[in-house]
Parts: sequence; C-alpha cells; structure tokens
Amino acid sequence: MKVEQMTARINELYHKSQTEGLTDAEKEEQQTLRQAYVANVRANLRGQLNRISIVEKDGSITDLGAKYGS
Repeated sequence: MKVEQMTARINELYHKSQTEGLTDAEKEEQQTLRQAYVANVRANLRGQLNRISIVEKDGSITDLGAKYGS
C-alpha cells in the first residue's frame, strides 16, 4: 500500500471513529496502518540522516552515515 493510500485510510478511519465509532476489526486495521506509517517515516528519516556528510575545519569530510549508521 502506498503512503498516500495509507494516509487516506488512516484519516478515513479517524473521522469514522469520531462520528460513528469503529468496529474491533477497524480498530485493529487503524493500529496496523499507524504502525506501518510510523515505520515508513522512521525508515525515510534514517535514510536521510545516513546521507549527511560534514566538512570539518581541516577540510576533511566526515560521513555520518558510515560513522553512526548501521
């Protein structure tokens, strides 16, 4: 499932929970989608952080992804 579809479904379930309430199956789906969304955001952030390089005062370049990433 794409992130846009996941976000739309999460929002749809949220709005339904505010108006009518959710069934147990829908609550479980909502929780699963939220966990998948958060995992996706974390993976994207980790990927961005691993690509950061810092130019030191002496001109050398420190690749933070290689230094701290896994």
